[in-house]
Amino acid sequence: MESEAIKTSLLERKAELESRVERTHKHTYHRDEPVSPNFNEQVKQTENDELVRALEAEAKEEIAQINNALHRIEEDVYELCAHCGEEIAAQRLQAIPYTDSCIECAE
Repeated sequence: MESEAIKTSLLERKAELESRVERTHKHTYHRDEPVSPNFNEQVKQTENDELVRALEAEAKEEIAQINNALHRIEEDVYELCAHCGEEIAAQRLQAIPYTDSCIECAE
């Protein structure tokens, strides 16, 4: 596999996710508008904030996985399963480029 192309793709995805984290963080923690006096609106806003926090946590987890994949590329072990040491199928790496497990170990 072309490690530079994979690295570039991972870095682009990481930049997208970091941008999402920044936006969601601003949305949740740096709100400009006051809290609505309407209780129903407060409930909706709380639910929305919970969803935004979940999206932020998901993005942070994917960033960590991408960082791990970038480290594995640098160590020249990107295509090897971190659990059994066997080669990870190219189709799996194309589908989930930050995976560190072969399909057998992922199950």
